[in-house]
Amino acid sequence: MIKRNPTREVRIGRILIGNGNPIAIQSMCATPTTNIEATLKQLKSLDEAGADIIRVAADNKKDAQALIEIRQHTDAVLSVDLQENYRLAEILAPHVDKIRYNPGHLYHHERKKPWKQKVQYLVDIAEKHDCAIRVGVNAGSVDPEQMGKYPREDSVTPMVDSALEHSQWLDDIGFTRYCVSLKDSDPRKTVDAYLKFSEVRPEIPLHLGVTEAGMPPEGIEKTRIAFEKLIGRGIGDTVRVSLTLPHEDKHQEIAAGRQILKDISEGRVRTVVHFDENKLNLISCPSCSRVENEAFIDLAQQVKVRTKFAEDHALTIAVMGCRVNGPGETDDADLGLWCGPNYVNLKKRGEKIGAFKYDEILDRLDTELTSLIETAQL
Repeated sequence: MIKRNPTREVRIGRILIGNGNPIAIQSMCATPTTNIEATLKQLKSLDEAGADIIRVAADNKKDAQALIEIRQHTDAVLSVDLQENYRLAEILAPHVDKIRYNPGHLYHHERKKPWKQKVQYLVDIAEKHDCAIRVGVNAGSVDPEQMGKYPREDSVTPMVDSALEHSQWLDDIGFTRYCVSLKDSDPRKTVDAYLKFSEVRPEIPLHLGVTEAGMPPEGIEKTRIAFEKLIGRGIGDTVRVSLTLPHEDKHQEIAAGRQILKDISEGRVRTVVHFDENKLNLISCPSCSRVENEAFIDLAQQVKVRTKFAEDHALTIAVMGCRVNGPGETDDADLGLWCGPNYVNLKKRGEKIGAFKYDEILDRLDTELTSLIETAQL
């Protein structure tokens, strides 16, 4: 039995989270939303695997129209990820159960409009169409105004402040049917962010996850670290295991989440699981529908193999598949691969080296990684 801190009850379609309800397990479709047939197939796979809530991204009106069509063929509890175009909520809210927005993304759309007006717009629509909301704060795309208040090395405090600011505004305008997430690719920072937020607002339901956890089994272990430390303290009302997987294997996120929760419930907590900061750290984003080229998934696997020679060096390599969190996460890595439709943008500690074709990038990665190792040994 998992004991949890008392939080508000929030209804998401037929699912209830918070207030002692079972921890809901989520996933996200990796297929392009406009590929209706493939997305429906993946929805079915995730649903059959036991997903309580399934998220689908909508970045433009074509995505929105496709999602409306998809809804006609599934009764799954759907959450829409609005990306940077928050005004798509008006089109999609009648067809989904939850709206997820990122405070950092609100900044990039209609910049002259105050963010509070944008959130009020989302709340008005959510109330009209019986939708819950998730405030999804992500380390790779924090509101620049919050980031500018703190030293670059402090990535946790801006996340927490952003989540607290938006939570307070939602409460002030009378909307409490929401949950919050504060995700980082580093499980230690993820735990730190959730603990700091819950100390101030313990009543708000939390969606747990380690963003860009990477490939199995390492990605599962990173997630386990965070879940054990947080759920063990009674924190967490819904969870997602974010893994880099081929489309046909996306349901493994659900299985991984259920196994971790089962282990925690039955006392099989792996206290020996740790995050070794003296080893190579490979992070990669989950294969979601924002990925601009499916070759990214294979590339991530190839990077894992090609970098084995550096596994005893304290370096971070980020392999990111989209423009949403790619820029931020690759800036923070020693070597960052931001994968576009045709080229992979390679960065070294935030400085752009160049754009390389998918069949060229691994050789250049080898060169730059070797250079970093040799420099460190001088």
